[in-house]
Amino acid sequence: MRKISYAGYRFPPEIIQRAIWLYLRFTLSLRDVEDLLAERAIGVSYETVRRWVTHFGPLIAADLRKRRPKPHTTWHLDEVYLKIDGRMLYLWRAVDAEGEVLDVLVQSKRNEHAALKLMRKLLKKYAFVPERLVTDDLRSYGAAVRDLRIESRHERGRWKNNRVENSHQPTRRRERKMQRLKSAGSPQKFLSIHAAVYNTFNVQRHLASAQTHRTLRAVAMSTWREAVAAA
Repeated sequence: MRKISYAGYRFPPEIIQRAIWLYLRFTLSLRDVEDLLAERAIGVSYETVRRWVTHFGPLIAADLRKRRPKPHTTWHLDEVYLKIDGRMLYLWRAVDAEGEVLDVLVQSKRNEHAALKLMRKLLKKYAFVPERLVTDDLRSYGAAVRDLRIESRHERGRWKNNRVENSHQPTRRRERKMQRLKSAGSPQKFLSIHAAVYNTFNVQRHLASAQTHRTLRAVAMSTWREAVAAA
């Protein structure tokens, strides 16, 4: 994997990496990260942390995504509203049967075209058709799968889609912490980065023994360190 260059920055890579990890891994504000670093006698402003996340976040996320295994063959799709700068937009999300976030897409509509755009993006990104495509009863999904000619793989039902509906919770917590979203481009970029980090550290503690959990957590940290390693 291609290493990241931290040349030209006043702070050493270790501090930049720690600040980005804190902000993306936990539900913290930029000012929270500033305070946590200040407790370690590291004087970094929250605006500096913002610039680090904006610049390095997409590079780190791209590296993390390349390291992920092939997703499960059952996909769940759902959409929730987002209020951005006074406008009502929709966050479309796809996860697999194991809770892996496959993709997120902020769109202004909740119609067939929007559903089709997400599905085509998923099919192009992963280069295979899922065995099962699970959605709620929104008619836009039915129209989109007919257009793609994969009706036989489509399953609909309000209670069948709890997997993806639960996956919206980290986004809602982050949305409240950020207080408001200013533009459609900003949450699209941030949530794409956040999803890659979430997938890496989502070890599903309730499904594993303590020893297995420690092992998976160590693997996640090792993957993160490799992704943020300096050139």
